[in-house]
Amino acid sequence: MSDILNRSQETYINSFRKTVDPLIMEMEAYAGQNRVPILTWQSAELLELLIKMQKPKRVLELGTAIAYSSIRIARNLKKKGILHTIEKSKENIEVARKNIKKAGMEEKIEILEGDALNIIPGLEKKYDFIFLDTDKEDYKKLFDYSLVLLKKKGVIFVDNLLWHGYAAAKTIPPKYRESAVHIKEFNKLFFSNKYLKTVLIPVGDGIGLGIRE
Repeated sequence: MSDILNRSQETYINSFRKTVDPLIMEMEAYAGQNRVPILTWQSAELLELLIKMQKPKRVLELGTAIAYSSIRIARNLKKKGILHTIEKSKENIEVARKNIKKAGMEEKIEILEGDALNIIPGLEKKYDFIFLDTDKEDYKKLFDYSLVLLKKKGVIFVDNLLWHGYAAAKTIPPKYRESAVHIKEFNKLFFSNKYLKTVLIPVGDGIGLGIRE
């Protein structure tokens, strides 16, 4: 169940979910069973819609995990579109490669192995669309790097800005306190940035959306 919706609201929203292919369902099941954080399906559908609307040629994803969002992005890219996705977990990369192969997206998705903080400063070409979904303590630094790589009129899509509802909560369980602080600090930075037109969308765990002006 979503942390920012009540049960009746989520049930209502779920009733509109379209039929999805077996690979997507398989990845969602794997993520749930193995506690791998991925986008909610609602957030993933929003991401797909934005990709269809913007028609980016070059997309950068910070945080591949098992390639759930990578595949959903790649499937909606135009013929010459490419996705570069960064992941440091060897276990995740192994699973991601298998899923990418199952999806037939090997030519559309390139995994850059290693820590995003080490990789992204070495990237030179700019991107039309950047998706940020990594360790929360790295959000601020990666956001700064992302702005350098984001083209004018480019879109940045950031997950977890409501952080299970704790970004707006007064009482926070101990295991979420440090990460909630990181998210709150990032939100102030993101929504006050003079180079972006931004909005917070209460979908999934809270999506931050920005367009470079």
